[in-house]
Amino acid sequence: MEKQCKSGFATLIGRPNVGKSTLMNKLIGQKIAITSNKPQTTRNRIQTVYTCDEGQIVFLDTPGIHKAKNKLGEYMVNVAERTLKEVDVVLWLVEPTTFVGAGERHIAEQLAKVKTPVILVINKTDTVKKEELLAVIDTYRKLHDFHEIVPVSALNGDNTETLIEQIFKYLPYGPKFYDEDTVTDQPMRQIVAELIREKALRCLNEEIPHGIAVSIDKMKERPGGKVMDIDATIICERDSHKGIIIGKQGSMLKKIGSTARYEIEDMLEMKVNLQLWVKVKKDWRDSDFLIKNFGYDKKELEL
Repeated sequence: MEKQCKSGFATLIGRPNVGKSTLMNKLIGQKIAITSNKPQTTRNRIQTVYTCDEGQIVFLDTPGIHKAKNKLGEYMVNVAERTLKEVDVVLWLVEPTTFVGAGERHIAEQLAKVKTPVILVINKTDTVKKEELLAVIDTYRKLHDFHEIVPVSALNGDNTETLIEQIFKYLPYGPKFYDEDTVTDQPMRQIVAELIREKALRCLNEEIPHGIAVSIDKMKERPGGKVMDIDATIICERDSHKGIIIGKQGSMLKKIGSTARYEIEDMLEMKVNLQLWVKVKKDWRDSDFLIKNFGYDKKELEL
């Protein structure tokens, strides 16, 4: 008799930069969620799918839960907080420190409002001693009644198998949602846009805040299926930013383009001809139309 399958939804939450995307990539085993050491990189609910003999976990990687500063911020917070109610299990990722800041307290307040089981995942265990870890566990235990506490190192992959086992514990029995080989249901254009955005954030220094977005203007496969032509625009908020993104004689834009192209080719498994432009759209983060234009859902903005 075939073993019964478990399938369900899990979400990863945590302050920016605690390693959510790194952990996601380690669990899934291939790069999907973009990673950057600058906050606010994950803007949409990137769904990644983990499939094994036991069943399937569909991960919703939410934008960070934080206090909103503008329309885009509000949208991100709404999506994140609504996701908490929709999933079967919540993974709250924290760093191994006994200092609990306002960001963590805010998340604890949100978690107190939902009935969803919460697993506390203490990341970056490779950076602390065992006895320090015990103090961290003790601190967080007082914040919330966790169903499980799992220390991991997303970077090294330590204890990630245990984490997968613990997630399955809280998933319902049922058939798999996706085919075995599905890793994400995000449209390819969106993933490409996010990859370009990640490379831009990586290449640019601190002068550019998070006010950049990427729109894919064209993505077309040439006959024969060996080359993909992609035209993309990097949107920024100020003329001065445009100059920085283009760089001296276009050097920065070239650098962003070549690093992004390399990864897109790897992902699409074909040659890519990538053309990048830069446009200024002031205050796009406060414009409903522009937010929608970059793949954010107007309905979710209003919730």
